[in-house]
Amino acid sequence: MAVNTGVYTGESGVIKFTAEDSTVGLVGSVRSFTIDQETQTIESTTMGSGARTYEPGLKQFSGTMDLYLRDDNTGQIDLFRAIGGNADALTAGTGSTAIELYPSGTDTGIKLSGNVIITGHSITSNFDGMVECSVTFQGDGALTRTEL
Repeated sequence: MAVNTGVYTGESGVIKFTAEDSTVGLVGSVRSFTIDQETQTIESTTMGSGARTYEPGLKQFSGTMDLYLRDDNTGQIDLFRAIGGNADALTAGTGSTAIELYPSGTDTGIKLSGNVIITGHSITSNFDGMVECSVTFQGDGALTRTEL
């Protein structure tokens, strides 16, 4: 296990996404990605308390990824096809598909994994820049953290 013991850069970050044939493949030309986790709160305040109190509720995660568009990358093609739960790119017909994110590469640090529903896919083309795409996703179940 090669755990990072200090700060590190994201230049070796990797995203893997379940392909149509249920194999996990690399998403090409990744620029950046973000994972957000949150827990809902449930108010438990009673009369006369003087201050609001809360209990933790359900957890969820969501995220985004920014890519340079690649026509030849199976991972990017599958992300495009999976928008909104397209059955051609899904595993086990659940409406979601597996994703793995490695913030500092596949040999060190952590792996974040879970099932997601692709909620957005946008392509941007500028006359003075690269053709890029941005993908948004919503977690379907728990996000798992594994130390490498």
